[in-house]
Amino acid sequence: MKAAVLHEVNQPLVIEDISVKKPGAHEVLIKTAIAGLCHSDLHFIEGLYPHPLPAVLGHESAGIVEQAGSEVTYVQPGDHVVTCLSVFCGTCDNCTTGRPNLCLNTDVKMPPGKSTRHQWDKAPQLHTFLNLSSFAEQMLVHENAIVKIRKDMPLDRAALIGCGVITGFGAAVNTAKVAAGETVAVIGCGGVGMAAVNGAYVAGAGRIIAVDTNPVKLQLATKLGATDLVNPNDGDPVEQVMNLTDGGVHHAIECLGLKLTAEQSFQMLAVGGTATIVGMVPFGEKIELHGFAFLRERKIQGSSMGSNRFRVDMPRLVELYLQGRLHLDDWISNRIKLDEINEGFKAMKEGKVIRSVIDFGIV
Repeated sequence: MKAAVLHEVNQPLVIEDISVKKPGAHEVLIKTAIAGLCHSDLHFIEGLYPHPLPAVLGHESAGIVEQAGSEVTYVQPGDHVVTCLSVFCGTCDNCTTGRPNLCLNTDVKMPPGKSTRHQWDKAPQLHTFLNLSSFAEQMLVHENAIVKIRKDMPLDRAALIGCGVITGFGAAVNTAKVAAGETVAVIGCGGVGMAAVNGAYVAGAGRIIAVDTNPVKLQLATKLGATDLVNPNDGDPVEQVMNLTDGGVHHAIECLGLKLTAEQSFQMLAVGGTATIVGMVPFGEKIELHGFAFLRERKIQGSSMGSNRFRVDMPRLVELYLQGRLHLDDWISNRIKLDEINEGFKAMKEGKVIRSVIDFGIV
């Protein structure tokens, strides 16, 4: 099969011929239908986060089951599925206390360098990325890395749910627990930020302030539920938010992963407010906050994949989309083929797209 392989950081991905092993007892072989290009992939391409190389990147995807391992009962060939990097074991402390996204069982959630699912006729070993590696025509994954969805859900929209949507929507609904009537600022209106805006809207937020430097993205945010728009090019975004709200927001959700915007998310909080950091702040980067602000019970927290319970959350997101409440139709800016993947990441870096998706042409 064909796959896009990252050999060195800050170098183009190379289309290679590779293969995967047959499914083990608890593994599932999937024919990849759609793979989204996520900013998290770009972080690894640029070396901002470490990962053993060479590797097949990609983690936002949907496809159709081809084969199921001997112990798999959850899916069968022909089922439509969405993948999620939050693979879970179901038995550890985090899983059994309702936080499967934080599962630490390394027999299931294999750390970088441990997986040997991929094969090729070269050296060194080809690594799996985040237990998925969806920039390939097939994926071999643990059975707890997928969720079965109804077949009338378009697979291109479904793929978005697997990472960008659950990360942003879940940050608003699961992690921040936005309540009806509260004020929310979302910093960064890429795919994840758009999902956070939409999530805050579904949760009943009274005001949703979208913060971005791209006017086109800001206008799209209004379609997803934003009530106010802030462009940092027009002045200090913290000051703008403070003026709009007369003292700050209940929730600030940061979706860019920058030191500056992480600090700004905390600075724009009202007394008792909470900043939720969703963006991947570069590895080793530190943020600075004024200690006095904590005396007014302001809080800052992280959100990993939207604090998801993906076997529960994703079918619900599918229903919200089919009911017209989760707006995904405007997300896909560009459809590309696998061999156009480098052009797709170039468009992402230039801020020209909300989401590019690789269409493998199977549906």
